Amino acid sequence: MVVDPPILRIEKLSKHYGGVVALDGVSGQIREGERVAIIGRSGAGKSTLLRCLNRLNDATGGAVYLRERDVTHVQGARLRGLRHDVGMIFQQFNLVGRLTVLQNVLVGRLRFSAAPHVHLGSVFRWMGRADQELAIEALRRVGIEEQAGKRADELSGGQQQRVAIARLLCQQPSVILADEPIASLDPRSAEAVMRLLADITERDGIPLMVNLHHIDVARRFATRVIGMHAGRIVFDGPVGDLCDDAVSRIYGDSRHDARVSPEDESERRSIA
Repeated sequence: MVVDPPILRIEKLSKHYGGVVALDGVSGQIREGERVAIIGRSGAGKSTLLRCLNRLNDATGGAVYLRERDVTHVQGARLRGLRHDVGMIFQQFNLVGRLTVLQNVLVGRLRFSAAPHVHLGSVFRWMGRADQELAIEALRRVGIEEQAGKRADELSGGQQQRVAIARLLCQQPSVILADEPIASLDPRSAEAVMRLLADITERDGIPLMVNLHHIDVARRFATRVIGMHAGRIVFDGPVGDLCDDAVSRIYGDSRHDARVSPEDESERRSIA
């Protein structure tokens, strides 16, 4: 049986901040339709990994391949293309508060513009009806089309994260990276956001890599889990294989590791 190549592949990726090793020879891959949750203690390297994958941070060593193209050191137009093709969802939404919800979503169409460097003040002059319809459909899909004319900063946190997801749908990326997308949301909004991300993977086949602080959320929404500890991957497997021993490797045993905080220990126990 012929297996399609991975959408994103990482080979021995490392990142050093002076004498601090944030990533230590990380390797892995993600294929179409996968939902991969990355879990681990604060400082394990989860966010650094995602930021190296879309080149918000430059890796110290190793390589990143997108659809088998080496993108580790691309610059200029190729770097902009990479960041369009690797969609990113942040904890703090990264919306332009003074723009309307619809305008924020239309920003996702910039990658298809003949003038990708156009200033936001004039970005909507060249937007055609097709772009507008795509944006409205994206808002409908995330359930907030009735908010299209409001300023983004008038919405709740959960609604703003939905706007960010709608913008990403318009961007049409090859892979989605989500860095703690529910950390600042209430439980109901967090559940809705995770269901939306799962729906995108299932309906569109776009793979998802998401950093999470809660094991129970990873268990319910991921198809695969990567566990990181001290900049290394110490577990990579189906969510059903995330047993007590695996969790101990990821978070450490507080009886033997004084660095485990009360928050980390609570998270470790939440596997029950």
